[in-house]
Amino acid sequence: VAFGPTVGYYSLQFATSGIEQSQDAFLSGSDPRLLSQRISGLISGRTPQGGSVELTLDPVAQEVAYSALQRGAGQGPVVGSVAAVRPSTGEVLALASSPSFDPNSLSSQEQTVRAQEMARIEQSPDRPLLNHATQQSLPPGSTMKVITTAAALEQGVGPDTPVSGADRTLLPGTATYLENYAGQSCGGGTVTLRTAFELSCNVPFVELSQQIGAEAFTEMSEKFGVDGTRPEDFGIPVAPSGLGQMEDAAQLAMSSIGQSDVRMTTLQNAMVAATVSNGGVRMEPQLIRSLTAPDLSVVEGFTPEDDGRALTDEQAGTLTELMVGAEANAAGSGGSIPGVTIASKTGTAEHGVDSSDSIPYTWYIAFVPGQDVAVAVAIESGPGITRDTVGSTYAAPIGREVLGALLGGPG
Repeated sequence: VAFGPTVGYYSLQFATSGIEQSQDAFLSGSDPRLLSQRISGLISGRTPQGGSVELTLDPVAQEVAYSALQRGAGQGPVVGSVAAVRPSTGEVLALASSPSFDPNSLSSQEQTVRAQEMARIEQSPDRPLLNHATQQSLPPGSTMKVITTAAALEQGVGPDTPVSGADRTLLPGTATYLENYAGQSCGGGTVTLRTAFELSCNVPFVELSQQIGAEAFTEMSEKFGVDGTRPEDFGIPVAPSGLGQMEDAAQLAMSSIGQSDVRMTTLQNAMVAATVSNGGVRMEPQLIRSLTAPDLSVVEGFTPEDDGRALTDEQAGTLTELMVGAEANAAGSGGSIPGVTIASKTGTAEHGVDSSDSIPYTWYIAFVPGQDVAVAVAIESGPGITRDTVGSTYAAPIGREVLGALLGGPG
């Protein structure tokens, strides 16, 4: 079940999904690349066999991620997802989605078993067949400040640059005031960018966005992969991540804090963290490690693909430093992994026609400097998730648990 939405199923009654769908020809043996194997089998009298698909997923991390989503806020499963990647190669190490389904039941030879599982799926309002890690794109909230900060660094702003510490600011071109989350103070007067980033204040980033400008902000977003496209040949469906409409200064301001029309998948947000971890170089995410023939010969192997440099080494180092500070602020007392330095950013995204009536989406993106692992967690809803839930409440502990598993810790 932990692998359901990613691996997918091959069903006599309900067709196919996931890897089982995209790699069906290879798995069944009908792929042209297996022609010589089929001919050899016919000549020797052996029954033709299909090939094998090896994924990049770490089974332990995948199970830990899914189990954490099932515990949620301690009151049962949440709707959400986890994506973990290896920054230096783009290999996807975990891709967990909740709710999920049992692919074995959908693939059963027993019609009753298949029908019962599909009936259970159809009764769920949270779409278990949807891979929430790749097919659900959500406003990223304050995790977008990583990209906004990157654009500011590109223009010479530094961690000690003074920025506004006010608790609210007028959205440019409007008569509407925008506040820091929950009306919190950012220290008042003037603070440094470091303080604003650690406290995740909205006001200084909104004001910085006007200094950065729409063109530079869009260009940096595209360098990180938030460009309206989706990974090619990933193996499963992926929704695009992009800025959406940004027609005026107010939309630029809201986009800089991950609101307005900005949307990201959990996979894409994991790649944002991974790009910073990888010294500013963005890799193409990869889910399939190899395709092997029935005789175990490798038909196609994994090759890391460089998608370009988003940041200089120095800028990536500065962002890492800021994200380490943000983790210390979010973790509070004893919240992080003992003895492990984590660089992170949380996010809380409002949505809906009236955000005061909706539960926010909460985010956590993180990596461990020097350890080649990065993670993103998005929680959409669930028991125990309330209007007061923020990224550090439940998304962050799940992310740390997955990082711990990837580092070989308990879990």
